[in-house]
Amino acid sequence: MIKKPLIGILSFFIFAFCFLVIYQPLQVHEARSFGLNVTMLFYCLVISISVFILLLILNKIRFFSENEEWTFFKELLFDVAILLGIGIAAYFAGFIIEAPHPRWNFSTFFDSLLRGWLLGILPVLSLTVLHIRCLFSNETALDFKSKNEYSDGETTEKLIRIISRSKKEELEFYPEQFVYAKSEGNYVVFYLFIEDKPCEVMIRNSISDIELQLSVIPYFMRTHRAFIVNLKRVISKSRNTPGYRLKLMGNNSIVPVSRQNTNKFDRMMK
Repeated sequence: MIKKPLIGILSFFIFAFCFLVIYQPLQVHEARSFGLNVTMLFYCLVISISVFILLLILNKIRFFSENEEWTFFKELLFDVAILLGIGIAAYFAGFIIEAPHPRWNFSTFFDSLLRGWLLGILPVLSLTVLHIRCLFSNETALDFKSKNEYSDGETTEKLIRIISRSKKEELEFYPEQFVYAKSEGNYVVFYLFIEDKPCEVMIRNSISDIELQLSVIPYFMRTHRAFIVNLKRVISKSRNTPGYRLKLMGNNSIVPVSRQNTNKFDRMMK
């Protein structure tokens, strides 16, 4: 739902509407002169739009961002935030949909929270159950196997020169010194390993332009929208929900491989 909020909220809307209309839990009933189907449609629309906005907000928070490492604790916090959003949206939707009567009281608010939680707990926790498998994924040791087209001595020894967008900054390094690069807003941070010491250098540029400048090295791969990795530095991988998590030689960071890039990564690592 964080990675593809539109698809996630459409799936939630379809599930919630069908569940309310077919099963009719918690003695749901029509409001005002609306029929049951129209009432549930209005509720599902208001709740879905509210949760969609909440998803967009959560996606802007670094703690929940898809760029960050997934943990079970983050998953639970995300579930609680979404369920609270459903309950609060259901409460305020009642002011529009239900017949006018006093609603500014704790009993009505907690009743809406309860109903929202009972409505959303099944689709939300079903995703969590799928994600829990990541806790038990095995870490696989990897060893990059250079293919014939990668073994050009001239390419591997050639000094790489990176130029910033403003052409005021330059960075030079050899391919074997490069560990990975990460996009940080309008900058790209290079993580290098020079003279047996890790170092970081920040260049003002986009990750796409850096990818183009590094394209002469065939074992440098754009594994994620924000990361470029030296495949020869990869020592292990483990699977998580968005794709893979990589450990790299010469750096303690965990680097992601997005789901759409896992097949390419596996092919290049053979």
